[in-house]
Amino acid sequence: MSRSLAAAAVLSAVTAYAGTKAYKYVNERDNFDESTNFENDLKGLNPASWMAPSITTSDTLLSSEDIRSKMEMMCMELQAHLCRHMELIDGKAKFFADRWTREDGCGGGISCVLQDGRVFEKAGVNISVISSDLSEAAIQQMKERLKPFESGQKLKFDVVGISSVNHPLNPHAPTMHFNFRYFEVTDEEGKRVWWFGGGCDLTPSYLYEEDAIHFHSEFKKACDKHNPRYYPDFKKWCDEYFFIKHRGEARGVGGIFFDDLDAPSKEEVFEFVRSCGAAVASSYLPIIVKRRKMAYTEKERDWQLIRRGRYVEFNLIYDRGTKFGLFTPNARIESIFVSMPLNAKWVYCQDCSDDERHVALMKVLQAPREWISSL
Repeated sequence: MSRSLAAAAVLSAVTAYAGTKAYKYVNERDNFDESTNFENDLKGLNPASWMAPSITTSDTLLSSEDIRSKMEMMCMELQAHLCRHMELIDGKAKFFADRWTREDGCGGGISCVLQDGRVFEKAGVNISVISSDLSEAAIQQMKERLKPFESGQKLKFDVVGISSVNHPLNPHAPTMHFNFRYFEVTDEEGKRVWWFGGGCDLTPSYLYEEDAIHFHSEFKKACDKHNPRYYPDFKKWCDEYFFIKHRGEARGVGGIFFDDLDAPSKEEVFEFVRSCGAAVASSYLPIIVKRRKMAYTEKERDWQLIRRGRYVEFNLIYDRGTKFGLFTPNARIESIFVSMPLNAKWVYCQDCSDDERHVALMKVLQAPREWISSL
């Protein structure tokens, strides 16, 4: 055997061992009950289980019937449900619950962050409850939505929202992002507009079609409870929104995305958003449970980091939430950038043709497909 062939064989063996070692590390210390049911309709209210005290006092929330209060309670329940179950799945790291308030006293938030876990490299679930003035930059970004208002007026906004990005360590386990928000804008004369926005999407490094089908099926069920057009319309919107234009590829395999939703009524849209929030855990966590023990190599890890780089590109260049956060006066930068992975990689002129799995993923990213055959 030539020296070059021998060296290649040694390198291959070392790489394979690295993947096996990672697999054993998770497997030998993993006591998670795989029969766990992740369903939760988010209609139960238990402030004692929340990750931190709510920004609005729990007594005020529980005695209120307005949508903002209902939205904040739903966010608190969803955050707690996800964080508690993700901690159990991880088995090592715990979420750090950082309750913060704005320096100007106009609201605050709860940022729950888990880092360097056994299953999750980084996970964040953030709640924001903010009242403030819209900056000129934010007004320009939202100018279509603000047409009902006269130009030059001072506008106040109120937002209650939850957002999350979860980056697993194993390259075979996908990243997941979601956010749901309720927005109000009021002018100096008291004129007000409101809307809901949100969505949830899946970003794998390696394509497992059954995972994409399961994920989309859960959100189709949530959408179909309210309107049969929601899933096909919001799935298409998701494919279009999470497209990295300068790369000519989608960020992932999609999900749903919607914005400016203000009909048929405030209560009915809230119930739709709650159904979507309830679908998050059941759509994603079973995939993590299934993929977390898979062996992987350094080469697979490198590909995951390259795909994470694409994730960063989208968030910094195109993401509306990131832009709005940065344009908001007294923004909390640490919470805005919780979505960023701990590690990412950029390789000059990366060639994915040497691995058919990479090619398969890229075909789907360059031409988003339907995952539910009945459509």
